[in-house]
Amino acid sequence: MKRLILASLIGISSLFAVNSNFKSNMEKFVYNMPKQSLSNQEIKDLLHMREEEKLARDVYLTLYQKWGLPVFRNIAKSERWHMQMVKFLLDKYGINDPVKSDKVGVFTNPHLQSLYNELVAKGSKSITDALKVGATIEDLDIYDLDEAMKRSDNNDIDFVYSRLRWGSTNHMRAFVRFLNRYGETYTPKYISQAEFEAILNRNSKVNRNNFKRFNNQLPPCLRYTK
Repeated sequence: MKRLILASLIGISSLFAVNSNFKSNMEKFVYNMPKQSLSNQEIKDLLHMREEEKLARDVYLTLYQKWGLPVFRNIAKSERWHMQMVKFLLDKYGINDPVKSDKVGVFTNPHLQSLYNELVAKGSKSITDALKVGATIEDLDIYDLDEAMKRSDNNDIDFVYSRLRWGSTNHMRAFVRFLNRYGETYTPKYISQAEFEAILNRNSKVNRNNFKRFNNQLPPCLRYTK
């Protein structure tokens, strides 16, 4: 239920993500949420998600250079914002940033470094392989965010994670849609098939009802109004 509520809240706010004033208001909103003590696991998850969002950005930038598909460039811009939101939490809690270099393809986490190399190699084989790599990254990101939220009881962290998750579902749909145009499909490797199908069905009755129900819980500056 916590994840459902937060995801609905973030779905509303993500509609304004391109607006710089929204970004400023979002930061203020998160900053003003009460600080809560962090467990070692919550710190570990924050550090991991900071670099995992960089992984997504870096792979997409690299594959855009390889294939020139605008979808990679556009989603890379969103991933940059995801990186910034996790960095904002690190700064709020005085945690050292694991991103020592913003250079594309450079990571502190050896697993993510290896994964970056693997995904770029796979995505460089063909356009459809590149799109499957994009879907795989979002698949992993959604799974890891879900697991991190299960381990967190901090409202500000859960709020940011849920917003990132909502963005990843949008990215997942984009990559799958492009794959379908090339006559290809994607099978999830991390999230369940049922969750994957629910993500693709963004206009489900449940999603619409949650959108309406929780809109008014956001502060006025972040509410969606027609």
